[in-house]
Amino acid sequence: MGSAKGMERKDRLDFIGVSAMLGFATLFAFNQIVIKITIDGIQPVFSAALRSLIGLVALFIWIKVRGVSMHMTRGQLWGGVLIGFLFTFEFLCLFLALDITTVSRASVIFYTMPIWLGIVAHFLLPGERLSGIRLLGFVIAICGVAWAFLDRSTGDASLLGDVLALIAAFGWAGIALAVRLTPVSEAPAELQLGCQLAISGVVLLVLSPLFGPLIRDFQMIHGAALMFQSIVMVIFGFLLWFALMKIYPASDIASFSFLSPVLSVFFGWWILGEEIHAQTIGALILVCIGLVLISRRPKKAV
Repeated sequence: MGSAKGMERKDRLDFIGVSAMLGFATLFAFNQIVIKITIDGIQPVFSAALRSLIGLVALFIWIKVRGVSMHMTRGQLWGGVLIGFLFTFEFLCLFLALDITTVSRASVIFYTMPIWLGIVAHFLLPGERLSGIRLLGFVIAICGVAWAFLDRSTGDASLLGDVLALIAAFGWAGIALAVRLTPVSEAPAELQLGCQLAISGVVLLVLSPLFGPLIRDFQMIHGAALMFQSIVMVIFGFLLWFALMKIYPASDIASFSFLSPVLSVFFGWWILGEEIHAQTIGALILVCIGLVLISRRPKKAV
């Protein structure tokens, strides 16, 4: 991945872009499984802290090798602090959610982030008003979320887990909004991510003793899963996302958002043996239809 300055901005997804988005959606979905595996051996909040701290070391090496400037203006730094605390909040809630509910349920709710971002953007960002097909998408997606919340028919349905996954989605939307509204968007992607990892690593490490013993039934697979999150997701996940956002239109990138919950549900069934109930499938279908419609933008007149 070259620096953003060496990449040409494109007005639509090409073959490389589509391939990269398919890979990113798969990686992000698979990561939910990896988190679930990790927290079987390492307490969720402590696991999230270790992921950020190890990822920060990997990112620092990446920055040095790539020769990325570490300079940030005061405005960029304050924006970095804001997204750092939002990142902390997001993953505190997500890791706790995955500890008490299934990957399938958490993913259907967590990946509704574009819904909540769109609602806030409607009031705060020019050119992001909801109308027509996008408004229909919001209604359909929210019906899917409501269906997921109201389904209490199975033993693995945790209301607290659902709420935590929803709050995590709010945190994710907050990060996207903060990047749009503050100068931190002008900083290199590596520094934006570094702010998030540094702040979340320290805060979550301090908070982790409040959530019980730090180590559970630790085995090698849990260590390997932690390293996957810390290195693969940081270098090939988050940085890939930042790079794609700099090259391709945001609406084209957003059109792939429905893939991650679908793949997460599939991986939960295939790898973890989670049962997929009709209500979960119904909620997933509504959320995915809504996300596809939300990602649509009206054609600009030529």
